[in-house]
Amino acid sequence: MTVPMATPFAASAPAAPHAPKQPRQISHHGITIDDPYAWLRSERWQTVMRDPAALEPEIRAHLDAENAYTAAALADTEALQARLFAEMKARIKEDDASVPTPDGAWDYYSRYVTGGQYPLMCRRPRGAETGEQVLIDGNAEAAGKAYWQLGGVSHSPDHRLVAYSVDDAGSEFYTIRLRDTWTGYDLADRITDAGGSAWSRDGQTLFYVRLDDNHRPRWVYRHRLGTPASDDVLVYEELDPGFFVGVGTTQSHAFVVIDTHRHDTSEIHVVDASQPESAPRLVVPREYGHECELEHLGDQFLFLTNSGGAEDFRICAASIAAPERDNWREIVPHKPGCLILSMGVLSGHLARLERENGLPRIIVREHASGAEHQIAFDEEAYSLGLSTGYEFDTTQIRFTYSSMTTPSETWDYDMATRARVLRKRQEVPSGHDPHAYVTRRLMAPAPDGETVPVSILYRKDTPLDGSAPLLLYGYGAYGIAIPAAFSTTRLSLVDRGFVYAIAHIRGGKEKGYRWYTEGKRAKKPNTFSDFIAAGEHLESEGFTRRGRIVGHGGSAGGMLMGAVANMAPDLFLGLIANVPFVDVLNTMLDKDLPLTPPEWPEWGNPLESAEDFATIRAYSPYDNVRAQAYPHIFALAGLTDPRVTYWEPAKWVARLRELNTSGNMILLKTNMDAGHGGASGRFEALKETATEYAFALKITGRAGDFA
Repeated sequence: MTVPMATPFAASAPAAPHAPKQPRQISHHGITIDDPYAWLRSERWQTVMRDPAALEPEIRAHLDAENAYTAAALADTEALQARLFAEMKARIKEDDASVPTPDGAWDYYSRYVTGGQYPLMCRRPRGAETGEQVLIDGNAEAAGKAYWQLGGVSHSPDHRLVAYSVDDAGSEFYTIRLRDTWTGYDLADRITDAGGSAWSRDGQTLFYVRLDDNHRPRWVYRHRLGTPASDDVLVYEELDPGFFVGVGTTQSHAFVVIDTHRHDTSEIHVVDASQPESAPRLVVPREYGHECELEHLGDQFLFLTNSGGAEDFRICAASIAAPERDNWREIVPHKPGCLILSMGVLSGHLARLERENGLPRIIVREHASGAEHQIAFDEEAYSLGLSTGYEFDTTQIRFTYSSMTTPSETWDYDMATRARVLRKRQEVPSGHDPHAYVTRRLMAPAPDGETVPVSILYRKDTPLDGSAPLLLYGYGAYGIAIPAAFSTTRLSLVDRGFVYAIAHIRGGKEKGYRWYTEGKRAKKPNTFSDFIAAGEHLESEGFTRRGRIVGHGGSAGGMLMGAVANMAPDLFLGLIANVPFVDVLNTMLDKDLPLTPPEWPEWGNPLESAEDFATIRAYSPYDNVRAQAYPHIFALAGLTDPRVTYWEPAKWVARLRELNTSGNMILLKTNMDAGHGGASGRFEALKETATEYAFALKITGRAGDFA
């Protein structure tokens, strides 16, 4: 059976945009590299993040031409895109609501209205079904805006005020506003260029993070209600551009926690939340390679830490009066291969989420006795989330559970009685029969002898003779594990005969912390070879065949797409790369970009290290494009993206189109009104997914009879 070819362009389709080459060379460590498409990087990118209209006309013209070309290339899928969007939308309960979370006299929750793009943040009297108060109406707030994103939302301890942050450009420069819950009106207080925030105990002071011009969370300020932001007091300043600051509170609300961190190192200060004007106290000093989180219980601090060689973390405690590392005593010991992902500390219990052999579980520990028990689950592969809510003096926790075939379930669990109550099961209004689908977990052999977990979803009636197309998703960076969770969108592919697979490759933490370290810096190539190995194993097991696979990844997963395109182009029929981090070497050489210094621990510092320079240069997708037959490629970007700047995929596509010998489609679509996350509205985001899936169906020959 021959592989279906992509539908040719219409005769009237425009020619592919040609990005002119402008000579530019950079030299480091005695090596000179050419970067002829560097002109696509805006010289005033900082301004563009805040005001997209500031983009240079020649760059805008090129991006517009790319968008027009992509629209023409996919014009024959417009009806399919509409159908896919309608399917995906029909699987969403339009008037959905979260399970209310109690705090004092109130239950807090979010909900949507039918047809609404954005959430409503609400509350009602605790335990009641009536008396709703809409605190923030996202649809009303977003009216008339091309982009609107609600960031953090937190109510004051006295429930009188709500602090909420909004980004209306996609740049992730948020503005914090304060809303009076009694009147429904915003106070005059307004804080710009902000990140996260945290309340003092009396609800009169707000601690918040402020970003610098390079989009780095650099300062923590203290804002007193009713005073101008210009009078806010600096509480903490991070001088190292490689560290970002964050602010929050302990579960007990007794302490405001200021953490400064990079990927492999933490430093923690605390402020007594009942004395907000007191100076921050250093509790966990900066020690490179030491990662730590802090919680509070009575007269002690609890630490989730990798100290003492605890690669997969342990939990320790020390008195508040003497919290130095020498005084830490172990509560939960380190167990190699069993990664502690998070801990929740409540008045009588400690709940921790951990992962072993690629599967998560929840362990509950009673403070008084030290007795532990596990919350058990039955499926072969599943996703699990843990929440401790707002309150401290409670025995209740909440967890979410799903698998690739089982819609999400929200459960309340009493840690004292061990009773669990199902609070919500995700509705699929258009219908979903989990018994019509199969979930599998395979272990793919990697070239170095490791085994890569692969989660698989397909319909029971899908032939497993190699004829099925397969979408293979991967990420593999920052220790982020991709869960085998339920998704309504991917059903649109699976119902059209696709096998859907997730490769849990190195760079994530699916198999413990070492699974992460074996896929970073000098060992980064393991991520790429793992993904290729997963694809080849799926072929050998009959799920698909070589040249019938569509790879998919975003951000660092987009870099993965670029790397495997260079390394094994014949394995893939096509690749979908969302906001792809593909210009790795140039970005890591540019210390002024928002994420570059904090990213050096993850990728290496090519400015200072010739070895890191050589390592990154050897795999950086943009730098390794060469004259060969590439698969179909669809790259997507966001103009105001501060994480992966728009010019990375623009440069990559330009070089691919210059050197590709296959004649396959090389497409770029830039969202001119959004950033890293794409469209902000829930339905607009579905339209973007529909376009991506239409591309996959088109190139696999499934856009017609199977539509």
